[in-house]
Amino acid sequence: MQRRQSSKHSKRPLQVHHSNQTDLSAWRKGGTVDTEKSAQNRQSLSDQKNDNEQDSLEQALSYFEKIQDRVSLKKSEVLQKHLSTMESIALKRGLPPEGFDVLLDVALSGKLADTVNTRLLKSLIPASAIPESSIVSSVSWFCVSKCSSNIQLLFLRWLITMFDFIDHKEQVHALYGIFFSFLNDEKLCPYICHGMQPHLQALLSLYKLFCPELVSITLPQKMKTYFKNADGPWKAAINAVRQRNQANSTVPQPLLLGTAQPHSRKRKWNTQLIVPASSANAQNLVVGGKMSRADSCSANESFPVEQLRTFPQLLQNIHRLEFPSQMGSVLTNPLLLHYMNCSKDESVYLRLYYWMGQTLQEECTWCVVDNNQYEEEFRGFLETVYKAECFLQEGFPSCEEFLYRSLPLWDGVSCRSQILQLVSWIPLSTFSEMKSQLCDPLAQLFFTSSLYFKCSVLESLKELLQNWLNWHVVQLDSESDSQFSSLNTTLSGLVNGVAELINFVGRISTAALHLEKSHTFLLYFILDFYETVCDIYLKYKLPLLIMPPAGVFYPALLSMDSVNLNQLCYIMYRYRTNLIAAKENEMSKKKIQQFKFSSQTYQEYNQYIIAMVGCLWTSSAFQKDNHPEGIRLDDELLKKTGVREYKNSFNIVYHPALMCYAVDFLQQVITKWCSDGKKWNWYLRYLYGQGLEGLKLFIESSINRVSKASQSKAEDEDEKV
Repeated sequence: MQRRQSSKHSKRPLQVHHSNQTDLSAWRKGGTVDTEKSAQNRQSLSDQKNDNEQDSLEQALSYFEKIQDRVSLKKSEVLQKHLSTMESIALKRGLPPEGFDVLLDVALSGKLADTVNTRLLKSLIPASAIPESSIVSSVSWFCVSKCSSNIQLLFLRWLITMFDFIDHKEQVHALYGIFFSFLNDEKLCPYICHGMQPHLQALLSLYKLFCPELVSITLPQKMKTYFKNADGPWKAAINAVRQRNQANSTVPQPLLLGTAQPHSRKRKWNTQLIVPASSANAQNLVVGGKMSRADSCSANESFPVEQLRTFPQLLQNIHRLEFPSQMGSVLTNPLLLHYMNCSKDESVYLRLYYWMGQTLQEECTWCVVDNNQYEEEFRGFLETVYKAECFLQEGFPSCEEFLYRSLPLWDGVSCRSQILQLVSWIPLSTFSEMKSQLCDPLAQLFFTSSLYFKCSVLESLKELLQNWLNWHVVQLDSESDSQFSSLNTTLSGLVNGVAELINFVGRISTAALHLEKSHTFLLYFILDFYETVCDIYLKYKLPLLIMPPAGVFYPALLSMDSVNLNQLCYIMYRYRTNLIAAKENEMSKKKIQQFKFSSQTYQEYNQYIIAMVGCLWTSSAFQKDNHPEGIRLDDELLKKTGVREYKNSFNIVYHPALMCYAVDFLQQVITKWCSDGKKWNWYLRYLYGQGLEGLKLFIESSINRVSKASQSKAEDEDEKV
């Protein structure tokens, strides 16, 4: 209203009559009487419309301010209405300053889904100014990470765009140190730096490495490729061509392709794995005399790391230790690894990651020309790095970067065991973002390599899954129940990442079984992976269960090896136990279930159980299997096979995997007369005694044979015979 009044006052001088505007002034004067009422009507309608919009805006802000629990956008018409109101008013005339506190708190608190939060952030268009207090409050929400990384990224983009609209900036300037603490996040880093220049970051990193006192800002812990080595694939291709031409030609090697042999360089990285004498210790050496160890420690504040021998020494001198100048030596020293795990000095990690990243890049035998002769040394170095990761129970970011750069060029042969071991320690937080750089190269090698390589990849992915799940269990133990609600976003990301990995393994396993004709050895490693998957809910406290695909289940059910069949029985038994526990927790309603298993999971499990019971027990699998990819067949087609007792072909007596047990059992009881029921009980007890524990658990849990009273009576009669 103030703006409209001021505009009216500014137009009053135009009503003054000038000689050169006589006609125009007369026209205006004549038309004033006729248009005055219509103008007033339009003004009143405009005021009424603005008042209605203001009321709608106040209602929407009040609604978002009172939201406490998660609300579904699809199911809540009220949320849809207020969200649309907010968007339309924001795009039309902007939002008032008092609206930013409410909307930023809602968007960054994680109370609503990312879809709603994204629309809210995109509608934060100021009509005049943005209060500094709302920015400070939103940064507080930003730091606790209750919202997803995508919302954090969108908030930073919004803050950069709207920075000039903030009414005051003194408190915002004081928050820069908080923003810099997120530089280790690859997605947020470019926006926090407002356009990061890699070459400047490289220069600062070098200063931080060698002169940390000159650089006080926090730099990313993760090693980045500051100067992209675009000629890596070319060099690898040139090296391969040179090797082929050398085998078929007598021309001297340097003349091929117009390139010369590179200068040999001294390989010093392996010597850096030994703890060097510290400078502090060197200064304690007195010419012509000796100084005791106690005097050495008392004369200087730092404790020489080469004298560190025991864990009690570490505890006593943990505040007086200095890391050695050669950070690579930390990898082979368990005590220094303990110390690094407790250290909060980010420059320590930066030094180690920088050295490790450069060493991996320079010494890689398949990414750098003429490094093949050093493969044995490089294999030993990778083994050392892997052992350090196992000791710390976490992967190094520089190893992760190295894997993503080198896997597309890897032949699957060089340092195979070591590379797959490093894959098992890839951090969870980046799998969803980097899956194309991990899954695609691995899948290409997986499908075109040997059976042994396929099994090695599956073993590595199983260990990767177990490391993620163990990390989740540790996180749960370290968080109190009151803080668990703040982990919803993190838990959702974990569930999605684990599900992506399991589905990826299911796809490549199905294809591999087709390629290898359901090889027993391959099937064992696939089922070993699903032994971890089937117990995720109870053993690792993660609300997720994914059934194996039909391309894995049915080859295992019809396998000719008893080990595979026994594995499958155990897996289905554990699936049953986990699903029952999940159902009981949902029914008890003691806790609010943030995640619930879909009905499709229960349906797929029931379909598999019907198929297994039909095969192993009721001899009706071909008639009752209702899975879309199952083994149900018409009787007429089965009769054409010429098999006389085709219905019994896969029960526990005639199943190809159990046939040898049935023959051996018949040879033992052929001299004894007993009823068919007793033979059946004896046969089951015989199978259980052969170590088929999975088969026993499955039959006892999924098949109701007789009542407990009659079953115990039958067992007593069997013992008397």
